[in-house]
Amino acid sequence: MITTPHTLASSTGLDVLRSGGSAVDAAIAANATLCVAYPHMAGLGGDGFWLLADGNNVTGINASGPAAANATRASYRDRGLESIPDRGSESALTVPGAIDGWRLAHEEYGSLSWERLFEDAIQHAREGVAVTANLARWIALDRDVLADDPRAAATFLSNGDAPTVGATLRQPALAASLERIAHGGARDGFYDGQLAIEFCTSLDEESPLTATDFSEYSAEWVTPLDIEYGNCTAHSLPPNSQGLAALQILGLLDGFDVESWGDGTVDYYHHLAEAVKVAFADRDAWITDPDSIQLPAETLLSSSYLEDRRALIGREDTLPADLEPGIAPETTQPVSEDAGGDTCYLSVVDSDGLAVSLIQSIYYDFGSGVIAGDTGIIPQNRGSFFSLDPNHINRLEPRKRTFHTLTPAMLTEEGDPRLVYGTMGGEGQPQTQAALVTRLLDFEYDVQQAIEAPRWLFGRTWGEASRSLTLEGRIPDPVVTGLEKRGHPVAMGRNYDDTMGHAAAIRRHDDGSLEGGSDPRSDGAAIGY
Repeated sequence: MITTPHTLASSTGLDVLRSGGSAVDAAIAANATLCVAYPHMAGLGGDGFWLLADGNNVTGINASGPAAANATRASYRDRGLESIPDRGSESALTVPGAIDGWRLAHEEYGSLSWERLFEDAIQHAREGVAVTANLARWIALDRDVLADDPRAAATFLSNGDAPTVGATLRQPALAASLERIAHGGARDGFYDGQLAIEFCTSLDEESPLTATDFSEYSAEWVTPLDIEYGNCTAHSLPPNSQGLAALQILGLLDGFDVESWGDGTVDYYHHLAEAVKVAFADRDAWITDPDSIQLPAETLLSSSYLEDRRALIGREDTLPADLEPGIAPETTQPVSEDAGGDTCYLSVVDSDGLAVSLIQSIYYDFGSGVIAGDTGIIPQNRGSFFSLDPNHINRLEPRKRTFHTLTPAMLTEEGDPRLVYGTMGGEGQPQTQAALVTRLLDFEYDVQQAIEAPRWLFGRTWGEASRSLTLEGRIPDPVVTGLEKRGHPVAMGRNYDDTMGHAAAIRRHDDGSLEGGSDPRSDGAAIGY
């Protein structure tokens, strides 16, 4: 079974699985198709994170690229900048890591040839894909950003405006780059080859990236973090992913009688939002490149520490939005900026039981907003989240990896993978993951019900000055009023609001059968056989 946020990607993955491909093969092929059909969320110029379960072994891949060797705080300060720009070449300062993550996973778990995995993506890029209502809306929102770059405008706009729904989006330059990667592999085809040189030289001098930055980069295997929730073990990735926050939320909730609150009640949303505040306080204090700080993960995820932090959460009281962490590193300022971003998430389980939880992103919608020359590739703007403050936990330094919201997730029971799940949505990722887990385990929803149920988002998104609790419009007025009475600054979203994320999940039952779900907030599908 496979579930992705676009039907073409799900179809690609299913075809690979039917052809004898592994879950890793299907994930790579589906991700490549998403880079074509979901260009506002995914791309060859972005990063990726993996969780993989093979039998009783759960492992991870960190495929996030570091800042360029020439990316220094002084280089931006010398231009009179107080912060790194969100868009344009100046925001393209980190190496795209996703493709090398594909390589690493394929070397270990691939069954089909590397070249085979790119057939659909190449065809879709060359012959075109239909513009969905979702993509048309995002192009319209970003029209001014795309219009500033001639290549982006020529690719995504129609006479200067967003294309109509059903129009054909063709990306021949991207097709050519995909072919080079398919034939040459991740290293010769991209990181160590001519494509990396063209990518870097096409950006103006405002970007510090060089071909040497690409050739020196490699994705890496990492050991996931975990915590108990009910009868299951929840797994997520260590920094620079925000997986710590996702696990802390579940650890905090595990000490409550969640079922007694009832789903969709004032008590439910209140306690979930408060748990998020507690977890985010530690996240903002600690998450950055793991090589630049000694994270006390064992303490932060210990039952005694979480018990003390859980005591902060009251039934009627509302904690401050910017809560102090329980433990803080010395002489550093915490993350305080908008950690939002747009992403794609997919789950795959193959006939041998190999399970993949993969998340990939170019950060903002359409990343840096520019296309790197004739490559057809949009560089991510993930590096714009670095701070130029020398005392900041996530301060810019050469070859440093930035804080990442990307958080793939998995639940196991006695070592066996039971739930492969995740979502896009920046700060909303650990929150939506908590919604899925509580609704599946505590309220016994089926997977599709859990995904479709109304969601919330506590956080600072899209440049808002303060954090608020945004609720989907389907949440009843008495619940909204009850949350406001408890002191939550409530904002209302659309009935199915994609700022809450595009969630996806596959659940494996005791008899080995698979149950998948796809988010109506996306363009996706869950398909199995």
